Amino acid sequence: MAILPPAHPDTAELAAGWRSAYVHIPFCARVCPYCDFAVVGGADDRMGEYIDALLAEIAMEPAWHPLDAVFVGGGTPSRIPLEHMARIVDALAGHFGLADDAEVTLEANPEDWTEQHSDGLASLGFTRVSFGVQSFDPVVLASLGRLHSPQQAAEALGVAVSSRFGSVSVDLIYGHPDETDDSWLETLDATVAFGPDHVSTYSLTVEPGTELWRQVRSGAPAPDSDVQADRWEQAAASLGAAGYTRYEVSNHAQVGHGCRYNLSVWGQGEYLAFGLGAHSYRDGVRSRRVRRLDTYIERVRSGIGPIQSSDVIGGWDAELERLMLGLRRSAGVRGGEGGTALLDSADGVRLIDAGVLEVEGDRLVAAKPLLTDEIIRAVLDLEEPAG
Repeated sequence: MAILPPAHPDTAELAAGWRSAYVHIPFCARVCPYCDFAVVGGADDRMGEYIDALLAEIAMEPAWHPLDAVFVGGGTPSRIPLEHMARIVDALAGHFGLADDAEVTLEANPEDWTEQHSDGLASLGFTRVSFGVQSFDPVVLASLGRLHSPQQAAEALGVAVSSRFGSVSVDLIYGHPDETDDSWLETLDATVAFGPDHVSTYSLTVEPGTELWRQVRSGAPAPDSDVQADRWEQAAASLGAAGYTRYEVSNHAQVGHGCRYNLSVWGQGEYLAFGLGAHSYRDGVRSRRVRRLDTYIERVRSGIGPIQSSDVIGGWDAELERLMLGLRRSAGVRGGEGGTALLDSADGVRLIDAGVLEVEGDRLVAAKPLLTDEIIRAVLDLEEPAG
């Protein structure tokens, strides 16, 4: 597979043809207060039966293409023993096949990471590890409910960088009210000092139903959107100066280290999904799996399958989705029919005049990434052209 800059338009177009799979591991030592994913805390004794159900679900899926990318996310996949992880990789490789240069990613928490675990995962065929570091400020880590210390994060990164992984990635969260300008800059500096191949920076959001949501409803300070915008600008400047290319609103990478699974999804490529709450997109159909652990295991065991609902994504809906996904990328998206409709609309003219949206050749590009959601709202308002 060609090694291109992650923000290059050719990379964006190639990614649309990649075939991927997502595997969800829901287990956590405890659930972070801001998390609204399909996860369970303190249920490690159920790992075995969940992995059995996961493998049964993989076996239910009709044969497909060899996989260009696999992403094992969560939850906390690094909590899974190596023997279980080997079964997952073997099942995917045996049922679908893996491309010769497939990228196989695992999300990890620093407190789980040891040299033995790192080497073991690399030997199983994992080529990429993404650490949920979130911050190098102990106060912010405690406020986010994280279980690791800055020292543990540093040690985990050191082990992974010296291991046999082709890419090491770091996830950071900014904008908690307990975070200061200085602590965020120190987190960025500490991250860059380790030289990871990829860095993702996400704003803290208050999702309904989470512990953080309940805290804010009870009077705790909420994240400030203006402060978060400043944090995004600081991250873009620091990472850019360190040689990283921002290739999506929140993602930065060195050449050849853009996350292949994510690039495929943003390119409207097809992907399978297995496990609790996971979403797949195959043959123009997006499917969602049940989010409750007991229900998932029971439905797979019974042969019913875990899919809760499905939607056919076609015609004008598929065109709008192509625009919305593609506009998150720094490379933008080919205009096409939807792009023409956007540029002809009142919102499109306004966004062009304001310098929020730009036309570069045959592509539409979000010139002000922090206002990408405003462009997407304009896309959602587009009506299908007559005829």
